[in-house]
Amino acid sequence: MSLPRDIRAFLSHYHGQTDDSQASDNLLFYQNRLRCQPDDLLISEIHQSWRKDYNQLEYNHAYIQWLFPIRENGMNFEAQALQPHEAAAMKEDPDVIERIKASYGLMLDFYGMYLVNFETGLIGRSEGYKTRYKNLLQASHNNLRITRILKCLSEMGLEHLNAGFLLHVLNEQSEHKQLNTSLLRDSMDRWWANCLRNKADREWIGLAIKKARNGETFSREKYEASLQRRNESGSIAEPQLECTDG
Repeated sequence: MSLPRDIRAFLSHYHGQTDDSQASDNLLFYQNRLRCQPDDLLISEIHQSWRKDYNQLEYNHAYIQWLFPIRENGMNFEAQALQPHEAAAMKEDPDVIERIKASYGLMLDFYGMYLVNFETGLIGRSEGYKTRYKNLLQASHNNLRITRILKCLSEMGLEHLNAGFLLHVLNEQSEHKQLNTSLLRDSMDRWWANCLRNKADREWIGLAIKKARNGETFSREKYEASLQRRNESGSIAEPQLECTDG
């Protein structure tokens, strides 16, 4: 099955797109110097007032383009697509990265999860996860949001978090039969699992998903070991044993 068009563009680093050097709304927003529209809030105000405001996070459709800017336009015409010069500056600003982490944490909580370990990307279930998981399965527009979130994390140099998210969901599906509807699996298999520009990680995770879909259990132990391996060696793939003659 061929990759969706937006995924092909993402994996190509949006080949052929130009950088609008005059457009810096995303950078200014994440520097806490510009209010998002139409909500007219600073990023610090969203982080402070919207945590666990699940109705706001569910039914407001304007904020997601501001919290997770990518090189594609969204449905909020008052938000701009991420520009390469913005991404470069944002990755180098520790305060911006902390705010990106806070945005990710905000949405993880909305989805019934929390970040256990930033360095590895390990995720666990939050309190009340059953209700949040149910909402995620019922409100399928969140599948599109998750695709955007994962693309944004890649743009910000935080792609290890993508692996942590993907493999958490795979463990829930495989070992616990959670988050396991055909619609969510389709979004995961075609979109989410391909929001990894690291080819080796993308292929390893794709194979892990294929094995799980064919009945092999992807356990919590495997999940944690794979992330620890990536953190220590830089690669999520298991090392190959060398064969010697003699």
